[in-house]
Amino acid sequence: MHPMKLPIALAEKLLLLAHGEKMASSKMKHPIISDLISEGIIHRPGKINSILQLVNKEQLNLYLINRFAISDLESYIQTLKKEDATRSELISIAADSKLKSIRTFKGFLANSFSPISATLNSKPFTINPAPGTFDFIYDFENFIPEKDIAIVGIENPENFRHIEKQRYLFQNIKPLFVSRYPQNQSKDLIKWLQSIPNKYLHFGDFDFAGIGIYLNEFKKHLGKKAAFFVPENINELIKKFGSKKLYDIQKINFNVKDIDEETLLELIEIIHRNKKGLEQEVLCREWLAFFGIN
Repeated sequence: MHPMKLPIALAEKLLLLAHGEKMASSKMKHPIISDLISEGIIHRPGKINSILQLVNKEQLNLYLINRFAISDLESYIQTLKKEDATRSELISIAADSKLKSIRTFKGFLANSFSPISATLNSKPFTINPAPGTFDFIYDFENFIPEKDIAIVGIENPENFRHIEKQRYLFQNIKPLFVSRYPQNQSKDLIKWLQSIPNKYLHFGDFDFAGIGIYLNEFKKHLGKKAAFFVPENINELIKKFGSKKLYDIQKINFNVKDIDEETLLELIEIIHRNKKGLEQEVLCREWLAFFGIN
């Protein structure tokens, strides 16, 4: 039986043959090549150390159409190499929307506790979700917040959900809160942050794992426009609410000598001094406790 899909590496070699080039048979070992040789579309003089060349380009085109629904080999290759290829494009090149894995959703979640002005596809757009809802930014390439907006990346879903209860932490800035989605996918968010001039503030857990996520997944791509958010009373918070278990089980996966943020270095020293780590959800709980709410 013939395979359902033409591998891109083989497609590239067939394209070279179609352009008149010759290739060693040792570099084109594949059942499809054997099939093309048996049908006389590719010529192989011998069975050992032979040089392959295309006999009939029109016959190759017919073969590709009949076997794989590929009408244009060059377009097929270019489309498969595209990071953002759509299902409709895959159908157009080979009548198969599942030809390659496509991310149905790209983008990230956005939230705010006050209206945030931006443009989306060159049109005015305001981020101001109703309580209990978020905005999902799909066309992030064309999403541009005003320059005075500080982008705050939140790691934990609970903190992202309850940003109103953390308003007291961000009194001096105009924050737009973002969260990568899904949680293990930061590529779109990083690409967007790199494309805008806005400062980035990372709001994560106050432990070695949280610092590692910031340094290894965000800081290294964003450089000096990124900073790790550290509350002024972090020493008291870690002393009161910190977990010794977080300190004991986590390993440092970054080089402290490479860090140029004074507040982050102070945080690391505080974590070591207290031998505790602190999860960011505590900042929601502390706000509730302040008002005597359980």
